[in-house]
Amino acid sequence: MGNPDGVSLRSSLANRTILVIDDNEGVRTAFDVLLSLHGARVVGAATPAEGLAALQGKPSADLVIQDMNFRREATSGEEGIALFREIRRRFSDLPIILLTAWTHLETAVELVKAGAADYIAKPWDDDRLLTTVRNLLDLRSARAEAQEIRAERREAREELAERFNLCSIVYESQAMHTLVAMATQVAHADVPVLITGPNGAGKEVLADIVQANSTVSGKPYLKVNLGALPNDLIEAELFGTESGAFTGAKARIGRFEAADGGTLFLDELGNLSGGGQAKLLRVLQTGELERLGSNTTRRTRVRVIAATNANLRQAIREGRFREDLFYRLNVIELEIPALAERREDILALARHFLQSGPGKSHHTLTAEAERALTQYSWPGNVRELQNVMRRACLLSQEPTIGVAALNLPVDTVPAADEPSLDRATVEQALARAQGVVAQAARELGLSRQALYRRMEKLGLRADFGRMPPAAPSS
Repeated sequence: MGNPDGVSLRSSLANRTILVIDDNEGVRTAFDVLLSLHGARVVGAATPAEGLAALQGKPSADLVIQDMNFRREATSGEEGIALFREIRRRFSDLPIILLTAWTHLETAVELVKAGAADYIAKPWDDDRLLTTVRNLLDLRSARAEAQEIRAERREAREELAERFNLCSIVYESQAMHTLVAMATQVAHADVPVLITGPNGAGKEVLADIVQANSTVSGKPYLKVNLGALPNDLIEAELFGTESGAFTGAKARIGRFEAADGGTLFLDELGNLSGGGQAKLLRVLQTGELERLGSNTTRRTRVRVIAATNANLRQAIREGRFREDLFYRLNVIELEIPALAERREDILALARHFLQSGPGKSHHTLTAEAERALTQYSWPGNVRELQNVMRRACLLSQEPTIGVAALNLPVDTVPAADEPSLDRATVEQALARAQGVVAQAARELGLSRQALYRRMEKLGLRADFGRMPPAAPSS
C-alpha cells in the first residue's frame, strides 16, 4: 500500500472517530487497521441498529462508512438505503461514505446525489479510500470553522443591534459588518459623511443608520435625489426661491432651510452643477445661503450626508467636481461594496425579500435556485435582487421557487460551478482519478454533483475509469 501524503493524512485523521457499519467482521477489521495506522479511532457496528445506537442521538463520529447490505442473502441494497436516509435525517451534515459492490453502483450514485458524501466500490483501493476520508474530514473541519465564524458574526451583529438602531439592515458578510459598525461609530460626530458605492448597493440604508444614531435623530431628515432633478431646478430645490426668480417661480424655502437642525441626505451628488457645488461648499463652511432671486442671507445648521456612485476623484481630475468641496464632504467616507463582492449577503437578502414580499410566508428557494442566486453577477446589486425576488413570488405557481421562476439572464450567470468541459477532458480526469468522482471533480474545479450532471449530459457511466471490480460481496 502506498501513502498519499502521510504527514497531512495523519494530521487530518488524528483523533477523529470513524464509524464503520458492515456485517462482515473482516471488513471492519481491515478498516480498523488501515485507519488506526493514521491516528483515527475506529468504531465498528455489524448492523444498522448497532450503527445508529453508536451515534447515540448525536454525531459522536466524525465520519461514517456504511455497507449497502447487512445479511448474506441480501443483494438489493434496501437496508443500506434505509440506514443512509435515517442517518441523514438525524445528522444532515455528517459525512457518509457508501460501500458498494458493482451491482449497487447506480444506487450509490443516486444516494450521492441525495446527500451522501461519496461511495467506494468493493474491493477498495487503500490509497483512494484514505484520500477520500481525508478530504471529507478536512471539508467537515472547514465547515465547522465556517459555522463558528458565522456564529461569531451573528453574535457581533446582535450585540451591535442591541446598542444601535440598524434600521433593519440585512447582512451576513464581515465587510458589511465592519461598514455598519463604522457608520454607527461616526453617527454622533457632527461632520459630513460621504457614502460611495455602485447604484443599488444600499447607500441610502447606510445613510439612514447614520441619521438614526446621530445626536439629531429626532430632528428633520430630508432626502434629495439629485439625479432625479433637472439641472436647472437642483439649486432651487436645495436653496429655495423668491417669487419671480425665474419664470413661474414662487417663494418657497429650500431643503437646507427645511432640514434646519437636522440632516439632509443628498443622493447622486455627482450630478450637482458647478454653481450648485459652490453654494453647497459655502453652506458647509459657513451655514449661510441665499434663495434664488434674493440678496438676503439666511443661516441654517444642517448635517449633510452625501452619496454617489461616481468616481469623484476622477471627476476632480477632469474638472467636473470641486476638489475643495470633495474634501469638505469627505471627512468620513463609507464605501459600500457591490453585492457581488459580498456574496455571503445574497441568500440572507433573498430570504428577507421573500418574507417581506408578495406571498411572503409561502415561498422558499430550491437548492438550485440558491446556487443560481449566489453565482449571478448582480450588476444591479441589492435593488436588482429585490426586484428578482418580488417577480419570482408573483410568477411562481408553486410554494418552492426554482431557477426558472427567478428568470435570471443566462448570459450573465457565471458558470463557476459548471465550466464548459468537453467529453475528452472529463474522461481524462476520471481516468487519472481511477473513477473516483470526488477526486476528478476537485481536479476539474467542480462540485461532485456538478460532475455527475456533466457526466450525465455526456453519456458517461458513473463507473467510468474504475478498475473492473472483483466478484461482488455483500
